[in-house]
Amino acid sequence: MSQRIAPDDEAGRAAGGPPSPGHVAGVLRERIRVGKLPEHTRLPTQRALVEEFGTNRTTIRQALAILEREGWLSARGRGAPAVVRVPGQAGPRPAGVEVVDRIGVAFRAEDVSIDAFCLTAETLNAALAAPLMAISTGRLAPRSISIRALLSDPDGPLAYPRLVADPADPRPLARLRQITRTFSASLRHQLTSLAEMGLVPKVNVEIRSVPITPVQKVYLLNGAEVLTAYYEVVPRVVEYEQEQLEIYDVLGLSSKIFRSSSDPAFVEESQRWFESLWSTLAEPLTLG
Repeated sequence: MSQRIAPDDEAGRAAGGPPSPGHVAGVLRERIRVGKLPEHTRLPTQRALVEEFGTNRTTIRQALAILEREGWLSARGRGAPAVVRVPGQAGPRPAGVEVVDRIGVAFRAEDVSIDAFCLTAETLNAALAAPLMAISTGRLAPRSISIRALLSDPDGPLAYPRLVADPADPRPLARLRQITRTFSASLRHQLTSLAEMGLVPKVNVEIRSVPITPVQKVYLLNGAEVLTAYYEVVPRVVEYEQEQLEIYDVLGLSSKIFRSSSDPAFVEESQRWFESLWSTLAEPLTLG
């Protein structure tokens, strides 16, 4: 798998201007991940980081705050450099953090491929926001992007979401249908726009549905890494057509992600499982 990562001395200036806090955090996060900044060591001082990235202390403080929230740095004392942590050793992180992080890394490859099995594609949409922005500003330039999203059929019989008081009430599934089509349309539009604007030479996005109620979500990244998370069913109140509904539902963004890249057999078997659904039960998702 070929990857292009900007050298450290150019990473903060790849967009032709001062780096954002998110970009600085991304560079430091990658250094921690590959061992350039080992666990329990101190980061360079804020003054040193300001000089390296050609920015100001406010941007550096915001970048460090991002890494602290994600678990990559320990809490800092006043004036003391932050200490490196490796969050993977402390346990799984929420999908809203881990999927965003790992898809951001996946987009540094020349040829990006993502296969996703999930309920609505909400988490996938959120995770694609940062790399697609980086492409639009010239900070990333993949040669090709291929994304296949396999979603639960919103028109099929699903075990959830359903009204707590009346499982036969059609409104929870009607709400799910709206959400699924909204995120699917957004996913398709964002990716095809890259090709239309000439930013990525080859873009392929396919969305299919299967008549299955998912018990977990799965992301396969560049054929080399698997992210999985369980869907926990919980009662909650949602609004639909100006009414409050108490339903059994799942919260995908807060589910904990488990990551595997060190076991080639598991990655291969996960890919075979996805292909089996994609090539047999799946049908193109109708957005109309």
